[in-house]
Amino acid sequence: MAQPFPVTDIAHVIQLSVAPVFLLTGVGALLSVLTSRLARVVDRARRQEDKLEHLSAERHPELLDELRKLSRRARLMNWSISLVTACALLVASVIVVLFGGALYAIDVSLPAAALFVLGLICLIGGLLVFLREIYLATIHLRLGPFQ
Repeated sequence: MAQPFPVTDIAHVIQLSVAPVFLLTGVGALLSVLTSRLARVVDRARRQEDKLEHLSAERHPELLDELRKLSRRARLMNWSISLVTACALLVASVIVVLFGGALYAIDVSLPAAALFVLGLICLIGGLLVFLREIYLATIHLRLGPFQ
């Protein structure tokens, strides 16, 4: 007959999983901000594309330049979202690995630590790309007479 799984072991794994779950909550909120920002960039690009048909030929280069800038920003946001999503997947994997290790009574400290560190590297990368997008948005900002 199989050895029963001790409740104290699962309680300890749940305690260990609390920190990654809180991190997942923060990452989820960050993903919400990033997707909203991407949606705004895409909406702006669509409005500018609609204007392209109605503008005179001499204004086309200016509008095409803005569309190139918006395209670059959208690509950066896509990278940021991808990296932050990878972070969420890796952190969720940490939780699964912890439970699997407890269930099968094997040492998973190395894979759990590696997944967690990889998740944090993805989070850092996503935040750096997001910072770059914000920088591009602000250097191309037009404020009427204050240009």
